[in-house]
Amino acid sequence: MCLDRPGAGGCLAEGPKTLRRTLPPMLRAFSNRNYRLWAAADLVSVTGTWMQVLGLNWVVLERTGSATSVGLSVALSTVPALLFGPWAGALADRVPPRRLIVAGESLHVVIALSLAVTVWLGLPLPVLFGLTATAGLVGCFEGPALGRFASQVVPRADLGNALAWNSVTNSTGRVLGMSLAGVLAALVGEPVLFLINGTTFLAVIATVMVMRAERFHTLETSAPEHAGVRAGLAYLRTQHLLLVLFALGFVLSSLGRNYQVTMAAMADGPLGAGSAGYGTLSSVFAVGTVLGGLLAARVQHFTMPLLLGVAAATSVLQAVSGYLPGLVGFAVALVPIAAGAVVIDTVKSTRLQLDAAESMRGRVLAVQGSVAAAAGAMGAPALGWLSERLGPQGALFTAGVVTLAVTGLAALALRGLTRTPRAVPEPQPTPTPAGDAETTKPLVAV
Repeated sequence: MCLDRPGAGGCLAEGPKTLRRTLPPMLRAFSNRNYRLWAAADLVSVTGTWMQVLGLNWVVLERTGSATSVGLSVALSTVPALLFGPWAGALADRVPPRRLIVAGESLHVVIALSLAVTVWLGLPLPVLFGLTATAGLVGCFEGPALGRFASQVVPRADLGNALAWNSVTNSTGRVLGMSLAGVLAALVGEPVLFLINGTTFLAVIATVMVMRAERFHTLETSAPEHAGVRAGLAYLRTQHLLLVLFALGFVLSSLGRNYQVTMAAMADGPLGAGSAGYGTLSSVFAVGTVLGGLLAARVQHFTMPLLLGVAAATSVLQAVSGYLPGLVGFAVALVPIAAGAVVIDTVKSTRLQLDAAESMRGRVLAVQGSVAAAAGAMGAPALGWLSERLGPQGALFTAGVVTLAVTGLAALALRGLTRTPRAVPEPQPTPTPAGDAETTKPLVAV
C-alpha cells in the first residue's frame, strides 16, 4: 500500500500523479495536497471575513444612520493598498511568503478580537475606523505574499486552475458569510461575528504550518541589488505587456465591475423593484460569479485572446443590459456578465504572475492590488455620476462602450508586443536560503 507521507519511498512523488490522472481536468489543482488544505482554509477564512464585513457595516450604519459613514469605513480599508502597495510587494519579494502570512494572520486575530471588544463596550466610532484602517494596512502587506504563496502550493501549469477555484471559494464564502452573519447578528449580537472571524485566522495559521514543505514549488526571491520599490518600478517600465494588462484591468474594473452601483440604480429607477429587487439582483450576480469560476476552472490555457474575447463580450452585454425588458431580462444578462468578470480576473491574474519575473512577482501583485483599489475608489463615484446625469440605462450603455473601445485598443497594443527581447536585463534572482519551507519548490481573494 502506498502511503502519502515522508519516508514512503517513491509513493510520495507518485501519489499526486496518480490522483491527477483520476481527477477531471477542471479539478487538476486539487491533485496537490497543499492546495487541498489551502482551499479548505481559504473557504473558512473568506466566510469569516464577510461575516466581519457585514457586522462592521451594520454597526457603523446603526450608530450613525449614514451610508456615507459606511462608505468611509470601506474606504479606510482600501487606502493602505494605494499608499503602501509598492513597499508591500518589495517585502514579499524578499521574505518567504509563509512567514509574512503567519505574521499577517496573527495580527488579524488581534484586530478581530479588538473589534469584538470595541463593539461590545460601545467604544467611540473613531476606534472602529482606526481598527478598520489597521486591518487594511495588514492586508496590504499580506496580499502580495498570498499571491506568491499561490505559486508555491501548485505547480506552474496548475496556477490558473487554482486561481479559478479561488474565485469559486471567494464567491461561496461571501454568500455563506453574509447569510450566517445576518442570522447570528440577530441571535447573539455583532461582537460574536468578530470573534468567529478571529478563529478563522487561527485556522489559516494552523493550515499553513501543517503543509508539507517538501511539496512546495520553488519560487525565487529578489537579489539585493534588484530589491526595493525603485527596482520594481524600473522593471515594470520595461514590461509593456504587464502595463497593458494593468491599464485594461483598471478600466474594466472601474466602469465594468462596480455593479453594486448600477444594480441599485436600476432597481430603484427603471425597474421599480426597490430593495427586494436589489437583493434579488445581488444574489443573481453572486450565482454568476460561481458559474464563472467553474467555467474558468475548465480552461486549459489562459491566453490573451481569451481575455480580450471575454472582455469584449461582457462589454457588449453591459451596454445592452439596461434596455432588456424588466427585472428578469436584466437579471438574465447579469449572469454571463458576472461569469465573464471572474474569467477576466482569473486570466489577467494568471498572466500577470506567469509573465512577470519570479523575483519581481510580489511587486507586480502589489501594483495589481493598488490598481484594483484605485478602480474601486474611482469607478463607483463615476458610475453614480453617470447614472444621475444619463440615467442608469445610459450609464450602463456608456460604460459598456468605453470598456469595449479600451479592449480594442488593448488588442491593438498587444498585437505589437512580444515578450522578448526585453529592454533591460532580466533581474537576477537569489535562491531562497536553505532550511526555509520555500526552498523545496512556487497560489486568495479577496
